[in-house]
Amino acid sequence: MRLALLALLARGPAHGYELKQDLEQLLGSAYPQPNVGQIYVTLGRLEKTGLIEGEEVEQSSRPNKKIYHLTDAGRDELRAWYEETADEPRVRDEFFMKLALAPQTGLADQIALINRQRRQYLNTMRSLSKLAATENRDNRISQLLIEGAMLHLQADLDWLERCQEELEEPQ
Repeated sequence: MRLALLALLARGPAHGYELKQDLEQLLGSAYPQPNVGQIYVTLGRLEKTGLIEGEEVEQSSRPNKKIYHLTDAGRDELRAWYEETADEPRVRDEFFMKLALAPQTGLADQIALINRQRRQYLNTMRSLSKLAATENRDNRISQLLIEGAMLHLQADLDWLERCQEELEEPQ
């Protein structure tokens, strides 16, 4: 959240609620809606670390609002973020840990775990398909987010199939 807020502030000054709306508009409904409280807490932390500065702005008929802008340190932090590559493929996977440990505990059947996880992925894919159909087609970022999630789910489904084949193969 902190780097996303810095990125939005790179465009220009804004207050917390504007940043929330900008995130929602950019990412669409497929992305979990940011909590405005979390945004303000994050803005406070960014201000304490010197990555942004806030300025109280008087409003005649409403309480004052705080407008934030990016500092040079914040811009440097954002540049460094854009230079970083994404994390490695996930090797710490909770589902895989369950699958690996199931035979040792005797509390779960590996194939039943795979089938349950497969159903979950398929349900999620159905939900994303419905969302893609109702999401604003002009919001290319949101459509790409949904497509990426579905491709990841398809890869996970393929991997579950591979796990099941391996575990059902006689040794």
